[in-house]
Amino acid sequence: MDELLKLLKKNALESPENLARMLNLSVEQVKAKIEDYEKAGVIRGYQAVVNHDQLDLNLVTAVIEVKVTPEREGGFNHIAERISKFNEVQSLYLMSGAFDLLLFVSGQTLKEVAFFVSDKLATIPGVLSTATHFMLKTYKDHGVLMESQDEYERLKVSP
Repeated sequence: MDELLKLLKKNALESPENLARMLNLSVEQVKAKIEDYEKAGVIRGYQAVVNHDQLDLNLVTAVIEVKVTPEREGGFNHIAERISKFNEVQSLYLMSGAFDLLLFVSGQTLKEVAFFVSDKLATIPGVLSTATHFMLKTYKDHGVLMESQDEYERLKVSP
């Protein structure tokens, strides 16, 4: 990954002027490079990393492991594309190991997520089994710590 992408991943709000200064490039070069990345689909969007634990959203997030039977012509792609179209699915990955797909799913309640798994996901032809894990607390997301480091610092022991 080039330096411009690394800087944008760290802070997508960084101005082209600051990026140009950091990279020893002209502002026009930086803007053109960003535009090229966007047109090529390398940059797919810009998002803020939000600490949902500090908001009163009652959002339930689950990680779901899915075993599937790959299709003859499309392998895992057709099932993955179908699953990715559900609004509940936030992220979807093809994995190696004991399961095939890893989903990050969110809903307003445990019941809503359970309904998604039992009535939508498990009924898809080719889905063999699922294992659902509910996320209880977020400590770090996309490389960003969700709490200040000194908040849970251990007490100092004195002799």
